[in-house]
Amino acid sequence: MPEQTTLTDEELRRYARHISLPSFGMEGQIRLKESSVLCIGAGGLGSPSTMYLAAAGVGRIGLMDMDEVDASNIQRQLLHGTNDIGRKKIESAKDTIHNINPNVQIDTFGEAFKPDNSITIAENYDLIIDGTDNFPARYLVNDVAKILEIPNVYGSVFRFEGQVSVFAPHLDGPCYRCLFPDPPEPGAVPD
Repeated sequence: MPEQTTLTDEELRRYARHISLPSFGMEGQIRLKESSVLCIGAGGLGSPSTMYLAAAGVGRIGLMDMDEVDASNIQRQLLHGTNDIGRKKIESAKDTIHNINPNVQIDTFGEAFKPDNSITIAENYDLIIDGTDNFPARYLVNDVAKILEIPNVYGSVFRFEGQVSVFAPHLDGPCYRCLFPDPPEPGAVPD
């Protein structure tokens, strides 16, 4: 018989406001603790996503990014600060997330999300957050989520506009390719 998940005294204090919500309660908090999310990209989209997931009590977060922290990005990539410039984003992000919530297990992947590693990494998570900034990766995230039958949360930002959607074709919903069947031609869309 599997061991039942419980919350420590520290977690009960930390999540007291969640637990006090009648529609959430202890059951909801335990479900969060048992859940896992893979966030691909630790930049402008991945920063707020992972920070809030950690604060809420998601038990396991996978972070995937191959870049280093750059001074020109820290005004919008809140996982990283001035002292992190030049560090690997996943290292900086891991430190920030553990500072927010030391109870979260952080898995780090300092590489690109590619066809040869995508399934093996993503199959260990309940949900994928697409915080990528390029179309090949975005379509790959969609395809992997569809194959593995897990939801894909997609976000995109351009200047002062943003989009967000949850794709769950395994629950009879559309996928990213349903909305955008073909990627745009290179250079047709500003980055």
